[in-house]
Parts: sequence; C-alpha cells; structure tokens
Amino acid sequence: MKKQRKRYDYQMLQEERQYGFFWYDWLWKLVRPVLVVLAAGVLVAGILLTGWQALGERFFFPVDENDQTPVTFVVESGSSLSRVTANLQSEGLIRNAAVLKYYMDFRGMSQKVQTGEYTLTRSMNLKEISDRLTAGDGNPITTKITIIPGWNVEDIAAYLTKLGIAENEQAVYDMCNDAETFGAYYYIADVITSGTAAQRLYLLEGYLAPDTYEIYTSATLESVIKKLLAQVETVYDATCHERAEEIGMTMDEVITLASMIEKEAKSEDFAKVSAVFHNRLDSGMTLGSDVTVQYATHSTKMALTNAETDVNSPYNTYKNKGLPVGPICSPSKAAITAALYPDEEYVAEKYLYFCSTSPEEGTLYFSKTLEEHNAAVAIYRPLWEAYDRERGL
Repeated sequence: MKKQRKRYDYQMLQEERQYGFFWYDWLWKLVRPVLVVLAAGVLVAGILLTGWQALGERFFFPVDENDQTPVTFVVESGSSLSRVTANLQSEGLIRNAAVLKYYMDFRGMSQKVQTGEYTLTRSMNLKEISDRLTAGDGNPITTKITIIPGWNVEDIAAYLTKLGIAENEQAVYDMCNDAETFGAYYYIADVITSGTAAQRLYLLEGYLAPDTYEIYTSATLESVIKKLLAQVETVYDATCHERAEEIGMTMDEVITLASMIEKEAKSEDFAKVSAVFHNRLDSGMTLGSDVTVQYATHSTKMALTNAETDVNSPYNTYKNKGLPVGPICSPSKAAITAALYPDEEYVAEKYLYFCSTSPEEGTLYFSKTLEEHNAAVAIYRPLWEAYDRERGL
C-alpha cells in the first residue's frame, strides 16, 4: 500500500506539473499573503475612516454643513485667542475651542485675529472661520469721539446727538443732572453735598473730561458719560489735590476757575488770566468775567451791555463775588494747571484786568489799574461790536 501511495503521489505530482495544478497551488501560496495584507489594510482603513468620521463629527467638521443662517460674532479689542475660540464654541459656531486654537497656532494665526464684527455660519469649517477672523474685513465695533476743551454740556449734547449716541439733546441734559446714577463718583458726590447742585444748570458740568475716546459703536449714552467722568481722575491727579489744598481751594473750585480760564484765553495766556482772577479773589473784588455771563445767558456776544451784565444768575460774576456757582465748561489739563499755578510775575505785579484785543485771534491786553483797563476797552470795544454784527448778534 505504501508503494502504491508513493507512486500515486508521484503520479499526481507529474499530472499537476503537466496539466497546471501545481502552478495554481504555487501561485496561490504567493498571492495569499498579499491578499491577506490587502484585506488587513482595507480593514484598518475602514477602522481609521470610521474613527476619523467620529473625531471629525466631534471636533473638526462644521457644526452643520447645511445651516447657512448668518450669525453675528464680535471680536472685542484685546481679546485673546483662547477667549475668541471659547466664544465661538459657546455661540455654536465650532465644535471644539481647543481644536481651533491649536489649528490656528499651527497655521501661525494666533496673533492675527482682528477686532471687529463678523458674519459667520454654522456651515463654515475651521479654515474658513480662521481665515475670516484674521482677514480684518469685519465691521468695526469701536469708533472714536473727541470732546473739545471748552465745550459745555450743551455743546457735548449736540455732538453726541449728531453721532447718534444720544437720541436727542434733552436726553443728555437729563443725564447730566442725574445725581442717582453718577453720585458714586466722589467729585460729583462732593458737588451734591456742597448744597450748590440745585443752583447749577447741569450737575456734571466741568466734569466731562475733554479727550479723544475709543468707544463701542453700540455704546449707550450712560456708558459714554461714565467714560468721560472717569477720565477726570486721570486728569485731576494726586498732585492736583495736593496743590489745591496748599492754596486753599477745593477740587470743584479749581475746576470752576479752570473752566473760566479755558473760555477767556488761549493756552499761552492761561497762567496770566489765572493770576488776574487770583488777585481779584484775594482782594475781595468781583471777578467780572464776561464768559460767566455768556454761560448764564446762553450767548456768545462779546460786547455785553450793562443790562446783560446785570442778569440775575448765580453764574454772574459781575453781580456775585467769588467764583460762579459751578464750572461753565470742560477745562483742559492745561487750564487746570494754570488755575493751580498762576503766573507768579502777574500775581506779584497785581494785575487785575484784561480785555480782548482781537476776537479772531484771541489775544489779550492786561492792566493793573481800572483807568488803564477802561482806556483799553474804549479802544477795542468797537472791534467786539463789529465782530458781534458779523455773527448777527
């Protein structure tokens, strides 16, 4: 039997070689490992694809590729990339904040996010969102406003109304007399407790600091007013408080005097005008300042009549001794400094008067005596009257 089996196996081998079955077996032995590898590769690829799909749906893919609904997204000034990506996730615009952050870091975009208001959709992918936020084509969310030194509340009201920050000027007037809203500022609280608030045209007059401010385009009138008020603490610093105490003045008195100086002169004459006012205060004279009458009468007339200077108002420094009841405008830092540091020479020389020599140029003539002052007024008053006529006053 064994010999027959061997003969049979040998015979079969000969037949396989002759008719091809041997080669099929050999080919299968060669191909089978390749097929196994391919099958394994397909299996791994399927697993990876499934895994990628799962990861993508959780981290990378758009939140909803079919949702084209516009979503307004704001990047505020100074926002970090972490804050921006966290806000994107909370707004439902991305799946994972950390993934977008690392993605933008990898692309070198971490410092390139631009402030602005952007329109995004939940169908946008990470690349589209990151490209949009770094392109700088978002609508601006901030704007700048400038409060000019010498503006009073009514000037500021007209300006804020023109910009659309205030609905109308009356809204500004009302807010500038709102003791409850702004009484937390210590300098406004001082005005309230001084007993003069009821006599003032506007509680906040003089304390809306002139400067250029960056504000949000959506800022409310109240937030803008608070921003202007807060700036006072920067302008009127500890040095100002120390100097005011040294010369026996309160902060409100300094601001009031500075507001008069601001309206009376150009900056180069601030300290000289301050000296005149200090000298008159020290001598017990009325200040006789035209700008206080102009404020009380809502006028810009230069050649005031006796009837106008006799107006019954706590702001009228022709009738009332000392400073007016409160500031008449928002003074600059330079005017505040002049109020605190009058020109020493003009103080020592006892200058008591000044008048305008050119309404257009704002130059002044200073005098020590009433006679000298009256002579100057006689010369220059025709210029003031002509200036008033040109303006229809």
